[in-house]
Amino acid sequence: MAIKSVKSFAKINISLRVVSKRPDGYHELDSVMVPIELHDSIIISKLQNSGDNFVTVDDFSNGLVHYNLASTSINALAAKYGFSTKFRVYIHKVIPMQAGLGGGSSNAAFTMKAVNQILKLNATDEEIIELAAPLGADIPFFVKCVPARCKGIGEIMEPIEIKNNYSVLIVKPSSGCSTKEVFAIADKKEFKPVDIDTVVKALKEGDDDLLASVMGNSLEEAAMSLVPEIKQIKETLIAAGFKLVLMSGSGSTVFALSTDSSLVKKAARTLEDKYIVEVTRVLKK
Repeated sequence: MAIKSVKSFAKINISLRVVSKRPDGYHELDSVMVPIELHDSIIISKLQNSGDNFVTVDDFSNGLVHYNLASTSINALAAKYGFSTKFRVYIHKVIPMQAGLGGGSSNAAFTMKAVNQILKLNATDEEIIELAAPLGADIPFFVKCVPARCKGIGEIMEPIEIKNNYSVLIVKPSSGCSTKEVFAIADKKEFKPVDIDTVVKALKEGDDDLLASVMGNSLEEAAMSLVPEIKQIKETLIAAGFKLVLMSGSGSTVFALSTDSSLVKKAARTLEDKYIVEVTRVLKK
């Protein structure tokens, strides 16, 4: 029986611009997304004599979301490629929930890629992305899982270059952010513009001063109104000496980037008693 173990990586948004709200309720985005080494672990195997996929998650705070995404992603592949095989999927959670780090979307994408390999479907990344796009805005990104500028509702991706080798400090308050609630608040205001062209340029050239001057997130203000600790964490990290500090996605995680790994580790030690803290790195592949 084929058993496959895969790493399901998290992401951060080094910048995120909400361009507009579409008539179908989705939002047009322009975002710089990069994978980080922080990951969940997925063990997936074929099930014998089962009428359904069986997904278990060892984080019970919101397990149903992960069940739905992982199982739905397998069903999408089955509908396209005509197989009836069912799977047992076990997800060991490390990526925090409601954090803006894409954990559930990552689980769905890496489950699809594992099933593709186990059943030797020979589906291309582009074919998986086409199936994944209707399931969730961040899922297509994780199919390729490389630094990219993502447009549309997340399905249009252009790979980008990152010159510096960044350590990443992840800091999440105990409260999470509901993506739906954050967008509902943000929709009532004008979206803050973010110069994504210059963000991409600064990353390619390794110019942290330029990056610090332009990086931004259109959803930050809305998320801060729900979870005020986001602002406090940002201020604490800036005071600790970080230039590159931003909220990821729709929150509530705040991250700091630095080429100084000792600064990252020192800050982590001072914050880990109060928040969920992870030290990781940008995954450039």
